[in-house]
Amino acid sequence: MTKLQSQIQDFKKALGRLEEVLGMEENDIVRDSAIQRFEFTYDIFWKMLKSFLEEKHGVHCVSPKTCFMEAGTKGVLSSEVWIKITDLRNQTVHTYDEKIAKSVYQKLPEILIEFKKMSDVVG
Repeated sequence: MTKLQSQIQDFKKALGRLEEVLGMEENDIVRDSAIQRFEFTYDIFWKMLKSFLEEKHGVHCVSPKTCFMEAGTKGVLSSEVWIKITDLRNQTVHTYDEKIAKSVYQKLPEILIEFKKMSDVVG
């Protein structure tokens, strides 16, 4: 199994875990769990995208935003959407604020759709 294949497998598992928690009735624990699962799904995703771009397009990138910009120029994804998702993810990692947590949680179903689109793209 290649590095990319392994990362795709890990991404799909993380995606399933995120979808699972988003199917639960909201409470503080579910919300916090969903945000945590979003964070690690995001981290797995951008690293997988980095490998995908290297293997399939010969593109090297070093950060999430640069990978999303490169992927956008290759027509792999909408870099604008993923830059916004990156900004949301950065809000959740660097501080805990109840208001931000609620706002991010409300956006997670839309983000799940974006993750699923990318799951289809990478295989």
